[in-house]
Amino acid sequence: MVRSRLSSEALAAGVLARERATLARAITLTESTLASHQVLAQEVLQRLLPRTGKAMRVGISGVPGVGKSTFIESLGLRLIERGHRVAVLAVDPSSQRTGGSILGDKTRMARLSLLGEAFIRPSPTGGHLGGVTRVTRESMLLCEAAGFDVILVETVGVGQSETVVADMVDCYLVLMLPGAGDELQGIKKGVLELADIIAVNKADGSTLDDARQARAAYQRALSILQPAGSWKPLALTCSAVSGDGLEDLWEQVRAHRRQLIDSGELVARREQQLVRWMWSMVDQMVLASLRDRSELQPLIMESEQAVRQQKMTALQAANALIKAWRGSHTHPVSSPEPTPRAP
Repeated sequence: MVRSRLSSEALAAGVLARERATLARAITLTESTLASHQVLAQEVLQRLLPRTGKAMRVGISGVPGVGKSTFIESLGLRLIERGHRVAVLAVDPSSQRTGGSILGDKTRMARLSLLGEAFIRPSPTGGHLGGVTRVTRESMLLCEAAGFDVILVETVGVGQSETVVADMVDCYLVLMLPGAGDELQGIKKGVLELADIIAVNKADGSTLDDARQARAAYQRALSILQPAGSWKPLALTCSAVSGDGLEDLWEQVRAHRRQLIDSGELVARREQQLVRWMWSMVDQMVLASLRDRSELQPLIMESEQAVRQQKMTALQAANALIKAWRGSHTHPVSSPEPTPRAP
């Protein structure tokens, strides 16, 4: 059966009425690559923008095996007991290589997904326009308009996902495993610089002492870094299985938010994120436009070949492509002039 197409007004009204099916449908529109769907999605978002921005946005990354899904479910259940409505947006920037492994996250949070106060949605990238940045950000806004006051943005914590997620949330939480000796040597400095809170998970049973030692090691590492704002990043321990430390962790998340609000940093941070989001979309749209122009395909192939054979520098080839892209609608496209190779 073919579903009738709802107007942007009807979709926005359904989201505001907290209709889960309408929320899911609106998010699906943002994920679509069809031009008509994208236009409709933007109309819906435009109507809903005044009702967004009030949620607590928390990014969560974790090394493989850290128990991220268990942690998010355990935290989400406790937040719902406190009266919150929790949306989990699962992000996997590597899915274009792994084939959509994020789809398992919802099944691994079985208890949380059954609650009406929770909403779990994987955000596919698929390599098409917008990818993580557009789809996840817009899904976050839609969830806020639907009355979810805590948004947990989850990432696998590899590749560029840390930077992407940290740039769309208010608080960035990184989960770590007990035993920081070798891990601390291999952890990317960028993760420490981005983290607002580091939580050593699995701090229970036989690993409790290791977790405490790891927390101390991470705290020493954090103390060396110069904070980006007024908040001083901290490390603590928790156990997603037993629940130990989760209350303290959430209190620190709330303390971080209060400090951002009191200092005026929250408004400034979100404004900066919006501007960076805009320019990220410009970058992606320009690249997509260049790659999709059929008349530029021969030039693209010739430029790539010239770069491979070191007949042109990458910058020369890039300049030739941009020049051709700018003038392709009025001027014929010609091949780039290769740089003569040194004898």
